[in-house]
Amino acid sequence: MQSAGAATFDEAYYRRYYFDKKTKVVDPQHVERLGAFVCAYLRYLRVPVRRVLDVGCGIGLWRDIVARQFPLASYHGVEFSEYLCGRYGWERGSVVDYQVRKPFDFVICQGVLPYLSPPDLKRALRNLGLLGQGALYVEAVTREDYARDIVDEDLTDPHIFRHSAEVYRAGLSRHFQEVGGGVWLSRQADLPLFSLECVAA
Repeated sequence: MQSAGAATFDEAYYRRYYFDKKTKVVDPQHVERLGAFVCAYLRYLRVPVRRVLDVGCGIGLWRDIVARQFPLASYHGVEFSEYLCGRYGWERGSVVDYQVRKPFDFVICQGVLPYLSPPDLKRALRNLGLLGQGALYVEAVTREDYARDIVDEDLTDPHIFRHSAEVYRAGLSRHFQEVGGGVWLSRQADLPLFSLECVAA
């Protein structure tokens, strides 16, 4: 199987999963709580956040959160959907091969990776290591989540790949250290961590 193509993420897709009250998977209050937690955790860990990249930014739910939590930081949204780029003005790009001259302090990648085929996923996980030099937040539904019956399959897109959690961890751990809650710290970041703040390898 191939990764989801650009045609997947059209107006109908976002109407179903983001705008229709009956079928949307996005809860703005949940994203607000999540964003407040992640940003507070980064402040606790003393991650300096000046430049933020939201790759696969969707309708931009993190933009206002970043503005409130890190008012001096710049936010940059990158999106694969031509429809959303036209509607919101995001830069068009893919987590698989998006490139920057200077890495970002904080990279957000929420709900994007399960749409990638195994080869593209490997490329994306490697690329995230190049895009971020500070912290990374990743959210991705895994095969284990389905096995534990914690995924609402009536709302979740049936076309996503069910990659294992180990596949994600193996790819990310080359460049990042997992610190819990979906947060990862770049191995380039010179930040002191207690042993129990880190997820055991």
